[in-house]
Amino acid sequence: MSSSILRPGLLTTIQDAGRFGYQQAGVIVSGPMDPWALRLANLLVGNPPNAAGLEITLLGPTIRFEADHLICLSGADLSATLDGQQLPLNRPVAVQQGSTLAFGAARMGCRTYLAFSGGLTVPAVLGSQSTYLRAQLGGLEGRALRAGNVLPAAGPTPAGKRLHQQLLGQYPGQNWVAARWYPAVEPAFASGGNAITIRAIRGPEYELFTPASQQNFWREEFLVTPHSDRMGYRLAGPGLDRRTEREILSSAVTFGTVQVPASGEPIVLMADHQTTGGYPRIGQVISADFSQLAQVPPGGRLRFQEVSLSEAHYWSLRQEKQLQQLQRALALRYYQ
Repeated sequence: MSSSILRPGLLTTIQDAGRFGYQQAGVIVSGPMDPWALRLANLLVGNPPNAAGLEITLLGPTIRFEADHLICLSGADLSATLDGQQLPLNRPVAVQQGSTLAFGAARMGCRTYLAFSGGLTVPAVLGSQSTYLRAQLGGLEGRALRAGNVLPAAGPTPAGKRLHQQLLGQYPGQNWVAARWYPAVEPAFASGGNAITIRAIRGPEYELFTPASQQNFWREEFLVTPHSDRMGYRLAGPGLDRRTEREILSSAVTFGTVQVPASGEPIVLMADHQTTGGYPRIGQVISADFSQLAQVPPGGRLRFQEVSLSEAHYWSLRQEKQLQQLQRALALRYYQ
């Protein structure tokens, strides 16, 4: 079963949960910029939460479904339509062969995720189907999708097939039908040009910065510059000065690490971050806020809010509990 890429969009790649176990060899994890949204989309079509789907950035592709599919979109609102009709987010959608998915302007957020029941069947590289563009690993030939590409998919799971038949059976003659039910747990994104608040804990080199810079880091707004990508967000705002020019040894970094180079303008590391870095780490974004962070577009504004390590653990566990509860509820619905 397959789908054809008629137009590729700005940046559309295949991503799963990531490529783990190889960082000691310099191979990055990669994976989705918004892990919550991809997991949510997968759960809603009956997939394991780590299944591969499409990450769609700002300007979406045009996709023709060459077979029947059960799909779900989650994440940013990029004005998705199916056969010219508005497509809702966070709902399983039964699609018939020949239907066409397209996108318009970004209304809220900047990345949306498309999950196919049964998942995509591109080969795994080092245990993952995620695309790492710089090394041309994973995905479809290690690159972004292009016009004319065909996406191989396994087709709906047995439970997905039952839901597909139920949905289309309710409205005979329709090319696609969305489920009426949807989850109550949905991430909130900034809108209306407001700065989004991103929670963080102090980084290992926090004390290397001047008191004024420490205060500015928590109190002032930062602009996500156009020089931002899946590797990191470059931020413009108040310069963050160090107490000393002493360099540090290269140390481990991760998704959400906030580094400050000599320019004083911070860089927030994202999904395609390197494995080690030599810039002082002033902060670390908590994992529960990766979704909100990933949805801030270039030109968007953010501010950092300090939380404790115990608070970071609480919000991470709370988010994980929400997804686990949703997974149990969906299992009852799919297999009843």
